[in-house]
Amino acid sequence: MNPVLLSACDLSFPQLQALLEEWGEPPFRARQVWEWLYVHLADDWEQMTNLPRALRERLASHLPLVSPRVLATQVSSDGLTRKDLLQLADRETVETVLMRYERRRTACISTQVGCPIGCLFCATGQAGFRRNLSAGEIVAQALHFARLLRAEGNVPADRPLTNVVLMGMGEPLLNYEATLEAVRRLSDPQGFRLGQRHITLSTVGIVPGIDRLANETSPNGGPLQITLAISLHAATDELRNRLVPINRRYGLDALFAACQRYVARTGRRISFEWVLIAGVNDSPAQASALADRLQGLIAHVNLIPLNPTPAYDGKPPSRQAIAAFTAVLERRGIPFTVRLRRGIEIQAGCGQLRGVKRET
Repeated sequence: MNPVLLSACDLSFPQLQALLEEWGEPPFRARQVWEWLYVHLADDWEQMTNLPRALRERLASHLPLVSPRVLATQVSSDGLTRKDLLQLADRETVETVLMRYERRRTACISTQVGCPIGCLFCATGQAGFRRNLSAGEIVAQALHFARLLRAEGNVPADRPLTNVVLMGMGEPLLNYEATLEAVRRLSDPQGFRLGQRHITLSTVGIVPGIDRLANETSPNGGPLQITLAISLHAATDELRNRLVPINRRYGLDALFAACQRYVARTGRRISFEWVLIAGVNDSPAQASALADRLQGLIAHVNLIPLNPTPAYDGKPPSRQAIAAFTAVLERRGIPFTVRLRRGIEIQAGCGQLRGVKRET
């Protein structure tokens, strides 16, 4: 099931232009509306004071500005991570997260209600799949936090959000058209104006989607400049088949061949995400197999100690195990970081989003 047209945010700029032209409005009106939506972050047609009242009333009656309703908010004990449960127009729900750093303000947004992939350790996959989000519903999550940050103050008014990561609920490349339109909307230099290099798209490795993404272009005609992240978690097919079931369809040889094509086409480094699970994929042997896979590829490994989820009893590895794993990568010259765990107590960490209301 795909959602019907919900709001103005579900229109691309050409669609908005066509609608206003059909209504007999002058061409510049579409740009005015666009700037109100994505530069001024308006959430009510009445805020658009340079539009004629008759047009505002017509827009309000034909194209409502529907923002997701906040059903619940949880904030981490350090105040740096906020998770909101958002209700969409059809009453489906998604979770989205705001992470504050010293110089960055990052929104982790969802592309699907639930997820069809079913990764063993991921709460979203454990909850199953409901539907794809529209481009407007994806973008609305970023706009939600941008408005919140601007209202709080102490951030640049023209750039309240500095980064967006498509790492929330769902598999972005299984909702390709809406995800790509959301990326273009957020990076529109005449709209939200978030640089493409400040947008990260995370996928479990949908090979046709990776190849398609490699051939997308930026407004200047060059390759799309977003960061591609691969949720890898294992370097042998036997283990990855268990952890990430889609590997049975797109095995590691096919996945890494697609990654090589992506780097050759775009020149962009790929980030490989690896959730470290004690006694499962945290061994030096897996680290060595990972290093073998990454030889000759422009890559960075993002290591994430396992976060707890309701239906998986795995544990994060010990510091000693992490040190042994990273020692192999360091010896083999593989760049890596161990991710700082954020928002774990409010189930806002990697793999913890479920899109349901939970007690704090």
